[in-house]
Amino acid sequence: MDRRVHDRGGWPEAGPINRGQHDLALWEKQTDALHRVLSGPGKHKWRVDELRRAIESIGRDEYESAGYYGRWITAIETLLVERGILSREEIDRRVEDTDEQVK
Repeated sequence: MDRRVHDRGGWPEAGPINRGQHDLALWEKQTDALHRVLSGPGKHKWRVDELRRAIESIGRDEYESAGYYGRWITAIETLLVERGILSREEIDRRVEDTDEQVK
């Protein structure tokens, strides 16, 4: 059976689940808000199961290094492109512009 990266059941090398809480960074709060706005009443750009599918399709290396909200924002980007809301180039350009503003 070919397991996907998100399927952790029985992986001895996966180690214990970190159940600790942490204060959310601003970008994590913004990621959650973006998902709620785009999937909530009135917008319905996607459903939670579509977000899950997009998260589960992330490659192993990126999945392992991204963290919880990192996976969410990667999945949101995938869905924005799939739906034709933004192109990959538009997303990259906006991220670049934001990075420049922060510096």
